[in-house]
Amino acid sequence: MELTQALIEEATKKSGLIWVRGPQGPARALWHIWHEGAACVVGGPGEQPLDDLGLADGASATVTVRSKERGGRLVEWAARVAELPARSENWAAAVAELKGKRLNAPDAEGIEERWARECRVLRLEPTGATAPLPDGSLAAVPLATPVTTRRPIPAALPRLLRRKRA
Repeated sequence: MELTQALIEEATKKSGLIWVRGPQGPARALWHIWHEGAACVVGGPGEQPLDDLGLADGASATVTVRSKERGGRLVEWAARVAELPARSENWAAAVAELKGKRLNAPDAEGIEERWARECRVLRLEPTGATAPLPDGSLAAVPLATPVTTRRPIPAALPRLLRRKRA
């Protein structure tokens, strides 16, 4: 159990993004921090969307952590979701670290107030259960789309690409 917890903690700390799948919807990449034994995320208007995942206080989620260097799956772990009440002591501690990782915030000075008013801060606490690594490919078929390329690629493009490799 301790080895599993150490793997979860180290992999999640070092990963820039985690893939979270809640009770509904597909998995979504979320930026996070590791704080006091759990991954903490913030979501809402102007931040990453969480509502379509069904992440609510007491719900369960699955977190997939990938290697920052190679992109391969390191560990997939089960989590219990806990919503931190705005302006509580635990919320303030998590937000202090989250705001340091938030890049390009439009309102860096008032970010805590906006998060308290409009956003949710969630803790994804590991339950200790991990999924076995898959044997085969997990590649998904791309979603259908009406978007197409209107013109063929320029004739000179293959030559330009070859020149860059040399």
